[in-house]
Amino acid sequence: MLLAARIFAGSHRTGLLVGWLILALSACATPARRFDHEAARLGFQRQLVAGAEFQHMAYFNRPVRQGALMHVYLDGDGSPWINHRWVAQDPTPRDPLMLRLMASDPAPSVYLGRPCYHGLAAAAPCSPALWTHARYSVRVVDSMAAALRNILRGSAYRQVALLGYSGGGALAMLLAQHLPETRAVVTLAGNLDTAAWAEYHGYTPLRGSLNPAQAPALDGTIVQLHYVGERDTVVPPRLIEPVVSRQEAATLGRFNEFNHRCCWEQVWSSILGQLDTRLQREQ
Repeated sequence: MLLAARIFAGSHRTGLLVGWLILALSACATPARRFDHEAARLGFQRQLVAGAEFQHMAYFNRPVRQGALMHVYLDGDGSPWINHRWVAQDPTPRDPLMLRLMASDPAPSVYLGRPCYHGLAAAAPCSPALWTHARYSVRVVDSMAAALRNILRGSAYRQVALLGYSGGGALAMLLAQHLPETRAVVTLAGNLDTAAWAEYHGYTPLRGSLNPAQAPALDGTIVQLHYVGERDTVVPPRLIEPVVSRQEAATLGRFNEFNHRCCWEQVWSSILGQLDTRLQREQ
Protein backbone atom coordinates (compact mmCIF):
# COMPACT_ATOMS: atom_id res chain seq x y z
CA MET A 1 0.00 0.00 0.00
CA LEU A 2 2.84 2.37 0.84
CA LEU A 3 4.51 1.70 -2.51
CA ALA A 4 1.23 2.25 -4.33
CA ALA A 5 0.70 5.49 -2.46
CA ARG A 6 4.17 6.69 -3.41
CA ILE A 7 3.59 5.81 -7.06
CA PHE A 8 0.27 7.66 -7.00
CA ALA A 9 1.86 10.71 -5.38
CA GLY A 10 4.68 10.70 -7.91
CA SER A 11 2.33 10.40 -10.88
CA HIS A 12 0.11 13.12 -9.38
CA ARG A 13 3.10 15.47 -9.11
CA THR A 14 4.12 14.60 -12.67
CA GLY A 15 0.62 15.36 -13.90
CA LEU A 16 0.65 18.69 -12.11
CA LEU A 17 4.06 19.50 -13.59
CA VAL A 18 2.88 18.68 -17.12
CA GLY A 19 -0.23 20.78 -16.56
CA TRP A 20 1.79 23.75 -15.37
CA LEU A 21 4.18 23.32 -18.30
CA ILE A 22 1.28 23.40 -20.78
CA LEU A 23 -0.09 26.52 -19.13
CA ALA A 24 3.33 28.17 -19.19
CA LEU A 25 3.83 27.40 -22.87
CA SER A 26 0.37 28.74 -23.65
CA ALA A 27 1.13 31.93 -21.77
CA CYS A 28 4.38 32.33 -23.72
CA ALA A 29 2.65 31.97 -27.09
CA THR A 30 2.52 35.27 -28.92
CA PRO A 31 -0.80 36.93 -29.75
CA ALA A 32 -0.14 36.16 -33.42
CA ARG A 33 0.39 32.47 -32.69
CA ARG A 34 -2.72 32.25 -30.54
CA PHE A 35 -4.68 34.02 -33.29
CA ASP A 36 -3.48 31.46 -35.85
CA HIS A 37 -4.52 28.60 -33.58
CA GLU A 38 -7.99 30.08 -33.24
CA ALA A 39 -8.29 30.63 -37.00
CA ALA A 40 -7.25 27.03 -37.66
CA ARG A 41 -9.74 25.79 -35.08
CA LEU A 42 -12.49 27.67 -36.91
CA GLY A 43 -11.47 26.07 -40.20
CA PHE A 44 -10.08 29.17 -41.92
CA GLN A 45 -7.32 29.10 -44.52
CA ARG A 46 -4.38 31.46 -44.00
CA GLN A 47 -2.64 33.27 -46.85
CA LEU A 48 0.00 36.00 -47.03
CA VAL A 49 -1.16 38.73 -49.42
CA ALA A 50 0.93 41.55 -50.87
CA GLY A 51 -0.26 45.10 -50.33
CA ALA A 52 1.16 48.36 -51.64
CA GLU A 53 4.04 48.55 -49.19
CA PHE A 54 3.41 45.77 -46.69
CA GLN A 55 2.48 42.12 -46.48
CA HIS A 56 -0.90 41.27 -44.99
CA MET A 57 -2.08 38.07 -43.35
CA ALA A 58 -5.51 37.08 -44.63
CA TYR A 59 -7.84 34.35 -43.41
CA PHE A 60 -10.49 32.91 -45.73
CA ASN A 61 -13.64 31.04 -44.77
CA ARG A 62 -15.22 28.14 -46.61
CA PRO A 63 -18.44 29.75 -47.84
CA VAL A 64 -21.74 27.93 -47.67
CA ARG A 65 -23.15 30.04 -50.47
CA GLN A 66 -21.56 31.68 -53.51
CA GLY A 67 -21.96 35.09 -55.08
CA ALA A 68 -20.12 38.04 -56.60
CA LEU A 69 -19.87 39.90 -53.25
CA MET A 70 -17.12 39.19 -50.74
CA HIS A 71 -17.41 40.16 -47.07
CA VAL A 72 -14.21 41.73 -45.73
CA TYR A 73 -13.76 41.57 -41.95
CA LEU A 74 -11.69 44.33 -40.32
CA ASP A 75 -10.96 43.88 -36.63
CA GLY A 76 -10.25 46.41 -33.91
CA ASP A 77 -6.87 47.92 -33.11
CA GLY A 78 -5.82 44.94 -31.01
CA SER A 79 -3.20 45.90 -28.41
CA PRO A 80 -1.06 48.77 -29.72
CA TRP A 81 -0.02 49.63 -26.18
CA ILE A 82 0.63 47.70 -22.97
CA ASN A 83 -1.10 49.42 -20.05
CA HIS A 84 -1.36 52.59 -22.16
CA ARG A 85 2.37 53.21 -21.56
CA TRP A 86 4.58 50.82 -23.49
CA VAL A 87 4.40 50.02 -27.17
CA ALA A 88 3.40 46.40 -27.74
CA GLN A 89 5.81 44.20 -29.68
CA ASP A 90 2.88 42.34 -31.24
CA PRO A 91 -0.35 44.36 -31.68
CA THR A 92 -2.37 41.38 -32.99
CA PRO A 93 -5.86 41.25 -31.39
CA ARG A 94 -5.91 39.13 -28.23
CA ASP A 95 -9.67 38.63 -28.46
CA PRO A 96 -10.47 38.55 -32.20
CA LEU A 97 -14.18 39.31 -32.29
CA MET A 98 -14.36 39.67 -36.07
CA LEU A 99 -12.71 36.30 -36.60
CA ARG A 100 -15.46 34.67 -34.57
CA LEU A 101 -18.17 36.64 -36.36
CA MET A 102 -16.82 35.47 -39.71
CA ALA A 103 -17.23 31.87 -38.54
CA SER A 104 -21.01 32.34 -38.59
CA ASP A 105 -21.10 34.05 -42.00
CA PRO A 106 -22.26 31.80 -44.87
CA ALA A 107 -21.09 34.29 -47.52
CA PRO A 108 -17.61 34.28 -49.10
CA SER A 109 -15.51 36.13 -46.53
CA VAL A 110 -11.96 37.16 -45.72
CA TYR A 111 -10.45 38.52 -42.52
CA LEU A 112 -7.83 41.02 -43.67
CA GLY A 113 -5.00 41.76 -41.27
CA ARG A 114 -3.35 45.14 -40.97
CA PRO A 115 0.26 45.91 -41.84
CA CYS A 116 2.70 44.61 -39.23
CA TYR A 117 0.06 42.56 -37.37
CA HIS A 118 -0.08 38.74 -37.18
CA GLY A 119 3.61 38.15 -36.59
CA LEU A 120 4.85 40.63 -39.19
CA ALA A 121 5.89 43.45 -36.83
CA ALA A 122 9.60 42.77 -37.32
CA ALA A 123 9.39 42.77 -41.13
CA ALA A 124 10.62 45.83 -43.02
CA PRO A 125 9.38 48.54 -43.34
CA CYS A 126 7.28 48.08 -40.18
CA SER A 127 7.67 50.41 -37.22
CA PRO A 128 5.63 50.88 -34.03
CA ALA A 129 4.10 54.07 -35.44
CA LEU A 130 2.03 51.91 -37.80
CA TRP A 131 0.07 50.35 -34.94
CA THR A 132 0.08 53.39 -32.64
CA HIS A 133 -0.28 56.98 -33.87
CA ALA A 134 -0.27 56.14 -37.60
CA ARG A 135 -2.61 53.13 -37.34
CA TYR A 136 -5.05 54.75 -39.83
CA SER A 137 -2.43 56.44 -42.00
CA VAL A 138 -2.36 56.77 -45.78
CA ARG A 139 0.31 54.05 -45.87
CA VAL A 140 -1.90 51.63 -43.95
CA VAL A 141 -5.04 52.37 -45.97
CA ASP A 142 -3.26 52.26 -49.33
CA SER A 143 -1.60 48.94 -48.54
CA MET A 144 -4.82 47.34 -47.31
CA ALA A 145 -6.67 48.57 -50.41
CA ALA A 146 -3.96 47.09 -52.63
CA ALA A 147 -4.14 43.79 -50.75
CA LEU A 148 -7.90 43.65 -51.29
CA ARG A 149 -7.48 44.34 -55.00
CA ASN A 150 -4.99 41.48 -55.20
CA ILE A 151 -7.46 39.18 -53.45
CA LEU A 152 -10.26 40.17 -55.83
CA ARG A 153 -8.01 39.84 -58.87
CA GLY A 154 -7.51 36.16 -58.19
CA SER A 155 -11.16 35.41 -57.46
CA ALA A 156 -14.65 35.45 -58.95
CA TYR A 157 -15.72 38.28 -56.65
CA ARG A 158 -16.25 41.75 -58.05
CA GLN A 159 -17.57 43.73 -55.09
CA VAL A 160 -16.90 43.91 -51.36
CA ALA A 161 -18.82 44.67 -48.21
CA LEU A 162 -16.44 46.15 -45.62
CA LEU A 163 -17.35 45.00 -42.10
CA GLY A 164 -15.46 46.76 -39.32
CA TYR A 165 -15.42 46.62 -35.54
CA SER A 166 -14.12 49.52 -33.40
CA GLY A 167 -10.94 50.77 -35.14
CA GLY A 168 -11.80 48.43 -37.99
CA GLY A 169 -14.85 50.61 -38.53
CA ALA A 170 -12.56 53.58 -39.12
CA LEU A 171 -10.61 51.56 -41.67
CA ALA A 172 -13.82 50.40 -43.36
CA MET A 173 -14.87 54.02 -43.93
CA LEU A 174 -11.41 55.03 -45.14
CA LEU A 175 -11.02 52.02 -47.43
CA ALA A 176 -14.41 52.68 -49.00
CA GLN A 177 -13.04 56.02 -50.22
CA HIS A 178 -10.29 54.16 -52.11
CA LEU A 179 -12.12 51.07 -53.37
CA PRO A 180 -14.68 51.56 -56.14
CA GLU A 181 -15.52 47.88 -55.61
CA THR A 182 -17.17 48.78 -52.28
CA ARG A 183 -20.87 47.92 -52.24
CA ALA A 184 -21.53 48.27 -48.50
CA VAL A 185 -19.99 49.33 -45.19
CA VAL A 186 -21.06 47.87 -41.84
CA THR A 187 -19.57 49.09 -38.56
CA LEU A 188 -19.94 47.84 -34.99
CA ALA A 189 -18.98 50.39 -32.31
CA GLY A 190 -16.91 52.05 -35.03
CA ASN A 191 -14.31 54.67 -34.14
CA LEU A 192 -15.55 57.05 -36.83
CA ASP A 193 -14.15 60.27 -35.34
CA THR A 194 -10.66 59.55 -34.11
CA ALA A 195 -10.02 63.13 -32.97
CA ALA A 196 -13.15 63.21 -30.81
CA TRP A 197 -12.31 59.73 -29.48
CA ALA A 198 -8.76 60.77 -28.47
CA GLU A 199 -10.05 63.94 -26.81
CA TYR A 200 -12.77 62.03 -24.96
CA HIS A 201 -10.22 59.63 -23.44
CA GLY A 202 -7.47 62.21 -22.93
CA TYR A 203 -5.19 60.37 -25.33
CA THR A 204 -2.48 61.89 -27.47
CA PRO A 205 -3.97 62.76 -30.90
CA LEU A 206 -3.32 60.16 -33.60
CA ARG A 207 -0.94 62.34 -35.58
CA GLY A 208 -0.19 60.71 -38.91
CA SER A 209 -3.60 59.03 -39.08
CA LEU A 210 -6.56 59.84 -41.28
CA ASN A 211 -9.85 60.67 -39.57
CA PRO A 212 -13.05 59.33 -41.20
CA ALA A 213 -14.97 62.27 -39.72
CA GLN A 214 -12.92 64.66 -41.87
CA ALA A 215 -13.32 62.68 -45.10
CA PRO A 216 -16.04 63.44 -47.65
CA ALA A 217 -19.29 61.53 -47.33
CA LEU A 218 -19.24 58.17 -49.08
CA ASP A 219 -20.95 57.78 -52.43
CA GLY A 220 -24.70 57.44 -52.03
CA THR A 221 -24.68 54.10 -53.84
CA ILE A 222 -22.75 52.52 -50.95
CA VAL A 223 -25.08 50.94 -48.40
CA GLN A 224 -24.09 51.89 -44.86
CA LEU A 225 -25.24 50.15 -41.67
CA HIS A 226 -23.74 51.46 -38.43
CA TYR A 227 -24.47 49.96 -35.01
CA VAL A 228 -23.77 51.27 -31.52
CA GLY A 229 -24.12 49.97 -27.98
CA GLU A 230 -25.79 52.50 -25.69
CA ARG A 231 -23.55 51.37 -22.80
CA ASP A 232 -20.33 51.73 -24.79
CA THR A 233 -17.80 53.83 -22.87
CA VAL A 234 -14.91 53.11 -25.27
CA VAL A 235 -16.56 54.65 -28.34
CA PRO A 236 -19.72 56.30 -26.98
CA PRO A 237 -22.62 56.66 -29.45
CA ARG A 238 -22.44 60.45 -29.28
CA LEU A 239 -19.04 60.30 -31.01
CA ILE A 240 -20.46 58.23 -33.86
CA GLU A 241 -23.81 59.95 -34.44
CA PRO A 242 -22.51 63.17 -36.12
CA VAL A 243 -20.46 61.19 -38.65
CA VAL A 244 -23.35 58.89 -39.58
CA SER A 245 -25.75 61.83 -39.92
CA ARG A 246 -23.56 63.32 -42.66
CA GLN A 247 -23.66 60.17 -44.79
CA GLU A 248 -26.13 59.80 -47.66
CA ALA A 249 -27.20 56.16 -47.44
CA ALA A 250 -26.55 55.38 -43.79
CA THR A 251 -28.68 54.01 -40.97
CA LEU A 252 -27.78 53.89 -37.27
CA GLY A 253 -28.91 50.89 -35.25
CA ARG A 254 -28.89 50.98 -31.44
CA PHE A 255 -28.67 48.22 -28.86
CA ASN A 256 -29.67 49.46 -25.43
CA GLU A 257 -27.90 46.74 -23.41
CA PHE A 258 -24.69 46.50 -25.44
CA ASN A 259 -21.30 47.93 -24.50
CA HIS A 260 -18.15 47.99 -26.62
CA ARG A 261 -17.51 44.23 -26.45
CA CYS A 262 -20.88 42.73 -25.63
CA CYS A 263 -22.94 41.32 -27.27
CA TRP A 264 -22.28 41.51 -31.01
CA GLU A 265 -22.04 37.76 -31.52
CA GLN A 266 -25.65 37.35 -30.44
CA VAL A 267 -26.99 39.61 -33.19
CA TRP A 268 -24.51 39.10 -36.01
CA SER A 269 -26.72 36.76 -38.04
CA SER A 270 -29.52 39.31 -37.79
CA ILE A 271 -27.22 42.12 -38.92
CA LEU A 272 -26.07 40.07 -41.91
CA GLY A 273 -29.73 39.53 -42.77
CA GLN A 274 -30.35 43.27 -42.62
CA LEU A 275 -27.40 43.82 -44.93
CA ASP A 276 -28.74 41.29 -47.44
CA THR A 277 -32.16 42.96 -47.36
CA ARG A 278 -30.71 46.41 -48.02
CA LEU A 279 -28.52 45.16 -50.85
CA GLN A 280 -31.41 43.38 -52.54
CA ARG A 281 -33.66 46.41 -52.17
CA GLU A 282 -31.12 48.79 -53.66
CA GLN A 283 -29.91 46.71 -56.59
